[in-house]
Amino acid sequence: MNIKNLSLISSISACLLLPVLAHAGSYEEAALEAKAALDNAKAMNYEWNNSRKLLQTADKLNKEGKTDQAMNVLAEAKHQGDMAVVQAKLQATVNGPR
Repeated sequence: MNIKNLSLISSISACLLLPVLAHAGSYEEAALEAKAALDNAKAMNYEWNNSRKLLQTADKLNKEGKTDQAMNVLAEAKHQGDMAVVQAKLQATVNGPR
């Protein structure tokens, strides 16, 4: 194989991978945001019991190439983390049974 063919193959491969790499960056960003939301809930001692499992599910889906589904799962994990923080704040002023 000569150098022209090798560089052509490399160029085509790079072009094909660019959308995948760009999408992977957005997946990583979404994963960090979801984890941060769950960490906030955990810091308030209000993390919901199934939320961390969603991160594992999203990671598995992403590895299987189902990135769109993984992004939806990450969005749900972030939402749960955010809602757990809201719940913690709302219930902080509630008095317990007397």
